[in-house]
Amino acid sequence: MKWKDKSVLVTGGTGSFGKKFIEILNDKKSPGKIIIFSRDELKQHEMRLNGFNQDNLRYFIGDVRDQERLRRAMENVDIAVHAAALKQVPACEYNPMEAIKTNIIGTSNIVEAALDKGVKKVLALSTDKAVNPVNLYGATKLAAEKLVIQSNSYAGGRETRFSCVRYGNVVGSRGSVIPKFIQQRENGKLTITDKRMTRFWLTLEQGVNFVIHCIEQMHGGEVFVPKIPSTKIVDLARAIAPDAKLEFVGIRPGEKIHEVLISEDESRTTVELDNKFIVQPATSPWFGYEWEDKGKKLEDGFRYASNTNKEWLSTEQIREMIAPIERDYLNGIM
Repeated sequence: MKWKDKSVLVTGGTGSFGKKFIEILNDKKSPGKIIIFSRDELKQHEMRLNGFNQDNLRYFIGDVRDQERLRRAMENVDIAVHAAALKQVPACEYNPMEAIKTNIIGTSNIVEAALDKGVKKVLALSTDKAVNPVNLYGATKLAAEKLVIQSNSYAGGRETRFSCVRYGNVVGSRGSVIPKFIQQRENGKLTITDKRMTRFWLTLEQGVNFVIHCIEQMHGGEVFVPKIPSTKIVDLARAIAPDAKLEFVGIRPGEKIHEVLISEDESRTTVELDNKFIVQPATSPWFGYEWEDKGKKLEDGFRYASNTNKEWLSTEQIREMIAPIERDYLNGIM
């Protein structure tokens, strides 16, 4: 795939993922144009001041809730990466309609605008919380996934194709527990909701590189799931603050003990490759089965969960992953 003549739109372009995606994509692929679509003019201004001022960058103020604005932004766009979302679990629980408007209706607007403007590829970011959701955030992302994948049936004779990427917690992203633990370390006490808790982890760089790879490989109709390691939250806390006291405060509403990236039901249509899984559509009159013979089928009842994962981070690996976050904190960047 040749990126140099491509125009790329990134919704949520001023967020943690958006900034890192734009940085790495420009460095590695040098696309013709990157459109940074977000609703916060201050963050866009700060991005310009902090080195995001290359000639191929365009800043576009808008909200994914506004379909007309998206249509304008998608004029002559080849690839759209949909990273805009309300993702803080407590905030979504307290403001349910706002989460629905952004995460579900906003995704629907992305689909409609992309179809109308002939965008070739649309890749939407999802989360492990979309699998068997227990909170509103997860439920909205599940609905968003369904919208994106099933919208391939609306493409008709158009070239537009839709796929999703689904992965776990991102080290150091906004809302991550890691900055919280680093702050609490100064007081000598870290709060953890439940000592049994486990999570999937990957770095921003790993997430971005995986998304770029998926854009290059996607046919439409797939949900891409990377193979990533797990860690116990207790081990994470001890890696950050080995001498601190751990206080267990009880699980919060909408929180799981363990997360799942592929459910038992999804595994029946999932193909395993060396570094990822491809969840194919359960029923499809169109496409999405190009991976059928490129990997191996999963055994009956397979479930990709954070507590039964085969790969776990060691204490040293955890410390290596969080080192850049600690540096940013000490330098006053966070």
